[in-house]
Amino acid sequence: MKEDTATAKLFIGIDTHKRSWKVKTATDLFDGRAFTCPPDPETLRKYVEKNFPGYEVHCAYEVGPCGYSAHRAFISYGWHSLVVNPADIPRSQKSKYQKTDKLDAALICRELKDGRLKSIRVPSPEREALRCLFRRRIELVKDFLRTKSRILMQLLYLGVKIPDEYDKNPWTRAFLEWVRSLDLGFETSNYSLKTQLAHYEFLDKSIKEVSKQLRNYCRDNFKKDYELLLSVPGIGPIIACGILSELGDLRRFNTEKQLCSYVGLIPSLNQSGESSKTSGMTPRAKRIMRSYFIEAAWCAVRLDPSMQAYWRSHRGKDPKRIIVKVARKLLVRVRSVLISGVPYQMGLVK
Repeated sequence: MKEDTATAKLFIGIDTHKRSWKVKTATDLFDGRAFTCPPDPETLRKYVEKNFPGYEVHCAYEVGPCGYSAHRAFISYGWHSLVVNPADIPRSQKSKYQKTDKLDAALICRELKDGRLKSIRVPSPEREALRCLFRRRIELVKDFLRTKSRILMQLLYLGVKIPDEYDKNPWTRAFLEWVRSLDLGFETSNYSLKTQLAHYEFLDKSIKEVSKQLRNYCRDNFKKDYELLLSVPGIGPIIACGILSELGDLRRFNTEKQLCSYVGLIPSLNQSGESSKTSGMTPRAKRIMRSYFIEAAWCAVRLDPSMQAYWRSHRGKDPKRIIVKVARKLLVRVRSVLISGVPYQMGLVK
């Protein structure tokens, strides 16, 4: 079938940044100009309407900190818009040594025109807002762990010995009361410890409030999927919220392999001729969800007899490798539960 050339096409590659966009244009017949414009979709729309009236517009930019608001604006204009993973854009060796925003925009434009770009899945505004809250919890937890370490490091630095009953299991109420009662001998060191404890309490309260908000929102807006996820051994409320926010609807994956590849529970493989070599898990992954599923797999092994049997069938191998296999099996079962709409029942799945 011959390609329809009646409609003039405009291709726009954009390298987005906070303060400005580098833009490269091209049509189906000739190479266009490169220019810089403010980071505003409306400015670009006015430029296109002025210089390319009646053109069918195709545009693309790399996913990054600027999010998806520009993509949604382009779609509202009737344009064909792609949001591309930077790792999926073919690059020559030369581009590794000569990289500028202008060259990046030109590369995106060229690959878009040649039809070699594929868009990532853009979440709905509702999912994106939920993802913001979930990632806020991740940030708070990281800060919380750092604050714990800072408090312990300050005590170690000042030579304060932690009593044996707290040393192996700190951060109990009794341990915190003991820390609050310490007198370090100087007003400055006491005040430093006091501010650390205040920050600890603030983060602890914030994590609990954000976690509660996450659970309530998922229970109210994704009630069926949320309850199905909680029926799977190892999947708790926070991991269920993470699945709904970061992975979205798992039914969109056509095969189990696609889902496992997206999460990153597949090996890195290098095969040439008769030789084949695997080198651990792929670095391309939804890293936070991969770590959550591995954490959930440890719980599933303790709770689910079929998972225990699967673990024992690999006895003698490296436990770290086995738990990755269990995590992959757990992910596949989560997808099956959501597709079937039937809660997980232990003992019925082999």
